[in-house]
Amino acid sequence: MLILNDMSRIRLADRKRIFSNLLMKPITKKVTVMTQARNVLGGELETCCTSPMTGFYRDGKCSTGAGDVGSHIVCAQVTEEFLAFTKSRGNDLSTAVPAFDFPGLKPGDRWCLCASRWKEALDAGVAPPVVLSATHALAVEYVSLDELKQHALDLA
Repeated sequence: MLILNDMSRIRLADRKRIFSNLLMKPITKKVTVMTQARNVLGGELETCCTSPMTGFYRDGKCSTGAGDVGSHIVCAQVTEEFLAFTKSRGNDLSTAVPAFDFPGLKPGDRWCLCASRWKEALDAGVAPPVVLSATHALAVEYVSLDELKQHALDLA
């Protein structure tokens, strides 16, 4: 058995292989978590958008997991005001980044936003409308359901 607290005696190439293998194992479990996702209304989490492909896992849904430190769980239809706001905060969502297969967003596109950024935009008066059926249930840890409902596109 390998003891990891004396790494000095292990070749660098072997260390990289060991840690690479350790880091890859949790990723195979994400599908189990994603299939059980619920939305803020209590139903199954619906697709937010597939063109452009959104979601932390780039599966079209605002699913989340241990690796999603930004909590990309609010399905929003972005507006010009929101895009300008988030760009001013250092997150330019309107400019394409081909290296990451990111086309850049335009007003009307739907995107899984970080819950904290949506709340920040709400407080600044520029929160974009949301799709409740595609917003992850954990969003209510950042913002109230009533606030989300006030900006909902899918309430009759």
